This record gives sequence, structure tokens and C-alpha cells, in this order.
Amino acid sequence: MRFTSLVIELIRARPRLLVWIVVLAQAALWLVLPLLLYRSPPGDLATVLAFGREYQVGTDLGPPLAFWLADIAFRAAGNHLFGVYLVAQLCAIATFWTLYHLARTMVGGSQAVLAVLLTMTVAAFGSPGVEFGPLILARPLWALLLLHSWQLLGQNRRSVWFVWSIEAGLLLLTTSAAIGLLLLIAGFAAATARGRRVLMSFDPLYALLVIVVLALPYLIWLIRSDISVMPHWPAFAAFGERALHWGQLLGGLALVMSGAALLVILNSGWLGPNAGEAPIIYRPPVDPLARQFVYFLAVGPALAGSLIAGLFDLDRVVGGAGIALLMSGLAAVVATGDLIYLRRQRLLRSVWAAAIAAPAVAVIATTLVLPWTGGAEVPTSLPASAIAHFFGDSFERRTNQGLRAVTGDPQLATLIAMNPGRPHLLLDASPQRTPWLTPAKFNETGGVVVWRASDTSGTPPAELAQRFPGLVPEVPRAFEWMVNGRQPPLRVGWAIVRPKAP
Repeated sequence: MRFTSLVIELIRARPRLLVWIVVLAQAALWLVLPLLLYRSPPGDLATVLAFGREYQVGTDLGPPLAFWLADIAFRAAGNHLFGVYLVAQLCAIATFWTLYHLARTMVGGSQAVLAVLLTMTVAAFGSPGVEFGPLILARPLWALLLLHSWQLLGQNRRSVWFVWSIEAGLLLLTTSAAIGLLLLIAGFAAATARGRRVLMSFDPLYALLVIVVLALPYLIWLIRSDISVMPHWPAFAAFGERALHWGQLLGGLALVMSGAALLVILNSGWLGPNAGEAPIIYRPPVDPLARQFVYFLAVGPALAGSLIAGLFDLDRVVGGAGIALLMSGLAAVVATGDLIYLRRQRLLRSVWAAAIAAPAVAVIATTLVLPWTGGAEVPTSLPASAIAHFFGDSFERRTNQGLRAVTGDPQLATLIAMNPGRPHLLLDASPQRTPWLTPAKFNETGGVVVWRASDTSGTPPAELAQRFPGLVPEVPRAFEWMVNGRQPPLRVGWAIVRPKAP
């Protein structure tokens, strides 16, 4: 009697249920983990909140939608990061659920589950799951745009044009990579006969009008500001170095896909046993246009995003790995064939679970073990609440006014900007990045200046003292890390700029 595991039966009989189980489990993991281990927000999340607090139409960090949403979630949760972490996981859930619906229209429900499972291993390694910002918010919008693009091109559902235009406009308000992504979809449509028939109607004109209306405030801001959307074209002599950087970015994407690639290799027939002994996941024949759609949008964003990033020497693939590789799992399933044999089920389950859990294990090890192995600083172990409370309370006791602004060390200043009073952030080294507050206005309204103190005297850095002449340093304040290990306490130098009398 052939044994079939419960997971296989769920894939065949209840694919939706299995998708909900794995997606919600992963979301719960990345919702609980930062609440337990992070004493300060990861990555640039504190900066996102500081910029979002100002509700600017645009900044040098890009379009405003993700920053606004982060601030709304933060305030709705009572100025607690739980709200932002929750929104990040809701974006992950929406991304995978939309991907499942897209895959189901092409390869059926059972193989759509496999596409989602493969994509989850890619997302676990390739895109931040907690650090909410444009990269996180763009993922569900891109997934929705792909779903409705296929409904327009492959299923000729004209009723989704309006929804498609809303999603395109929101994507333009989320990430600077949106223009390139929309051009990829338009290019695919123009290159296929069915796509050209869709574009020949009046519906695309109405959709374009909706997109322009949604993105118009940000477009006006771009025209009026001095910020360039694209970096400067590199010199000819730098092309060799930029080509090497492009290769490194492609290698990084390949490394991100290593978990999914390992699962495909372990399931291949090259390693035996006989395919007749393995359970089969069947699908109906795939539409040739669907196959082209999947392959093009699995390769196009990754290739174009890495090429642009390499050419202009950017740190990451344009749009992020979560956007570039979103269709990679579905592309692997489409390429496999109408019959997928699931060999070595226990090994596949173990490897998949390990790939999903590996980033979480790395976070735990970094937080709890790294402080004991060396002097490296763990950014998420900074006591953000204690820092924000101390300086906010100190300013209020000294001046009898709430803290209105903070400047100095960017990392410390953004943490203090999360104080319940939500003081304004001033980046004194580059004040053009924070146009809502100038150094002259800071000196008028008053605030706190902070820096990393290297000694007990708390002498401010020379460049900081030059920008704020007459700065009188206070006794440095020491803060304990979440796990002290071999690290000395965090010593913060600070000074108060008193508000001028009206």
C-alpha cells in the first residue's frame, strides 16, 4: 500500500488551506520575533518613521506612500512598533495570497501551492520581512498588478482596468522602480498579438488618466525639486568596475534563490528512486501566453533591476530582490511540466522548513550570541525606548517644554524622534534632506543634540561643535545593551539647545 503524507493530501484536496497555514505561520514568526528580540527598529525603519511623521509629498528617499503608512500604523498602535511590524506582515500575506491566485489561473490550485512554497524560500533570504518601507509595500502592489495584468492579457477581463490603474498609481507612489516595472508590462503586451489587441482599445487611455491623477502630486514635487530620479551616467573608464558590480548583484540574486534551487535538485529524477513510486501533482496544459508571461516577468525585473543597479553603482537591485524574484517560484513550476513527481517527501519538507527558519535562527544568534563573540554592535539591541524617554524627559524638565526637535548622530537622533511627542528630525550634516527643519529654525525652537561619546567628558565632535557654536555638553549618559556581552555600555554625549523666548 502506497503511503501519501498529509501535506500531499492537502496540496491535492485543500490547496487554499495549506497556503493559509504556511503563510500565516511565517507571518506570525516574524511578528513575534522582533517583539521579543528587538529593542530598536531594524535597518532604516526609524528613519522611515521620522520622515513619515512629516507627511512630505516626496523626499530624497523616494515616493511618500510607504512613509505615510508607516507613521499611521505607528500612531494607531499607540506609538509602538507593533503596528509597523503588523503592517509588514500583512503585506507579506497579501503578496503570497495574490501570487497563489495568479498561479492558480495558470497551473491550477495544487501546483500553485508549490509555486508559493518555492517563492517563500526565495523571499525568506532575499527581502526584509520586518523592516517596513517601500521595498515591503511594493511587493503586494506588484503582485496585484501582475495578477490583473494577466487577467487583462490572458483572460480579456476589461472590468479590471480600473483596479489595475489604481494599483499602478499606488506603485508609483511607493517606489522609484515603478516606472521600469510598468514599462516591462507594457513592453510584454506590445510584443504579443493578444496584448496589442488589448492595448488598441480606449481602456488604456482611461487607465493612464487615473494613474496620472494619483501620481500627480509626487510628479509635481519631482519637477519642482532638485532631486534627480536617475543617478549620473558613469564615465567610460568606470564601465569595467560597474560590470563587475553587476555580476556581484546577479550572484547575490542567485544566492537568494539557492534554497529553491536546492529543493528542485533534491526532487529531480537524477537522484532516484523511480518516479512511479512518488505522488504526482497534476495540472492542465498551460496557455502558451501564460508561459511567456511568467518567464518574461521572472527574468525581466531581475535582469533589468540588476543591470541598472550595476550601471549606476547602487547598493541593491532596483526594486529589491522581493520584486525581482517574485515570479521565480512560479517560473520553476511552469518549467517542470504538467506532472510534478514529489520524491523524497520527508527530505523536501525538512529542507523547506530549514530554509524558512534559517533567517530567524540567524536573527536569534546575532542578538544573543554575537555580543559575546566580539565587540561588534548589534543595531537592534540599542535601547530605543530608554534613549527616547531619557532625552525627551530631560529636555522637558530643563525647559518646561516638550521636545520639539533632535539632531546630531543620525542613528541616535532617529531613535529619539520616536519619542511619544514625535520631535522633528534634523540631519545637520545634510539639512537639505530634512527641509521641514533648518539649523536656524532648530536654534530658535530648541532641541537636543546627541553624539557618540568616546570619553566621560562628553566633548562633542568638532564638526558638530562648528555647526552649533556655543554648545554646552552635559554629562554623558550610559545605556545598557539588551545583551551586554563584551561590549561596554553605550555612552551618549548630549547637549540642550534652549528655545529662544518669543
